[in-house]
Amino acid sequence: MLFNRHKLEIPAADQALTGRAEQWFDLPERHAVLDAPLVTDDSNIPDGFEVAVFGLGCFWGAEEIFWRMPGVWSTSAGYAGGTTPHPSYEEVCSGQTGHTEAVRVVFDPSKVAYADLVKAFYEFHDPTQGMRQGNDVGTQYRSAIYTLSAEQEETARKLTSAYEPELTRRGYGAITTEIKPAPTYYYAEAYHQQYLAKNPNGYRCHSATGVPFPS
Repeated sequence: MLFNRHKLEIPAADQALTGRAEQWFDLPERHAVLDAPLVTDDSNIPDGFEVAVFGLGCFWGAEEIFWRMPGVWSTSAGYAGGTTPHPSYEEVCSGQTGHTEAVRVVFDPSKVAYADLVKAFYEFHDPTQGMRQGNDVGTQYRSAIYTLSAEQEETARKLTSAYEPELTRRGYGAITTEIKPAPTYYYAEAYHQQYLAKNPNGYRCHSATGVPFPS
């Protein structure tokens, strides 16, 4: 099977699609599973709660992983890590925005630690595949941890260093996960939000390695 090599390369800012000045679609007010606000910011996130952003392949299944975790208050599917403002799904899939499919997770750290979210992130996909997850190929499927504090970055890097030798020992390559401060997160269109709650037999693509996180 042949793939457009440009879909495997993140475009430079001056080569990315221009996008839009603002969000061009409406979103539900409430999360379809957790009944928390879907769109979250400082105005509606409870005091003491934190935000995490991950990219681990198709965001339909990725979001489901996190909304099922106790202590998670809200999740959403979106786009992050690229250049194009307010992109559409089709634009992201073109490889011309630089974004990866991402999940925004709002959680109560008194009930679930950020480290536990990172461990789940690693165990539910293959972080060694570069610009793909299984048969899903393109920059929008790359593995990413976008951190919102120095503490999150330290935890993410520490756990990455702990997990990589386990993968290597089992015959996998180096971890290719992108770890960097969280860029602007753009919500995906309404039909992507909690997709698998609305379509229980829908597509899930997570090329999980089956390698448990070391204790």
